[in-house]
Amino acid sequence: MAATAVRYLRSVGAATTAAPQTPAEALPRPDLRAVRDDERLPVAPDEFRRVLGHFASGVTVITARDAAGPTGFACQSFASLSLDPPLVSFMVARTSTTWPRIARAGTFCVNVLGAEQGALCRGFAVSGADKFAGVAYEDAPATGSPLLDSVPAWIDCRIHAVHTGGDHLIVVGRVEALGATEEGDPLLFHQGAFGRFSR
Repeated sequence: MAATAVRYLRSVGAATTAAPQTPAEALPRPDLRAVRDDERLPVAPDEFRRVLGHFASGVTVITARDAAGPTGFACQSFASLSLDPPLVSFMVARTSTTWPRIARAGTFCVNVLGAEQGALCRGFAVSGADKFAGVAYEDAPATGSPLLDSVPAWIDCRIHAVHTGGDHLIVVGRVEALGATEEGDPLLFHQGAFGRFSR
């Protein structure tokens, strides 16, 4: 719910309301230490990325609308979470400049990308750009979040809970509406590159 996001914003000292046209600022970088140095596993970040890169994932664009207009970011850490109640989740870096705007909106739409939408994904992966320039969309039916044209599937949500997870936040959304065209292959991400599903 939006109240959950507001409580999170207050806990980190961020503003819970935004004046129109005021750009969102990045949250302050948190102290990410969860264990003592002598308790840490000897895992180098590059090795962590290399090994985890073997796990292929789908690709989505998470969108929302706040007082300043539409916002969104490319996200591969999306997952189905619960059937009853219907919940989904995604992870976002705590340094994201887009997340505070989504948190303020209290709602979001998950746009599942198809195999031919790599360029669309790259556009939403760029920080600081006008990500919606030339991008067609309509309002999602339950929340009014941007529903991108020609996506194979979409999930319209309200923020249900936000949890900390190291240098990321785990965002749980309650599904209010969803739909799919049932056509086309998904866009996949594997070892740093886009790919497609081979049936």
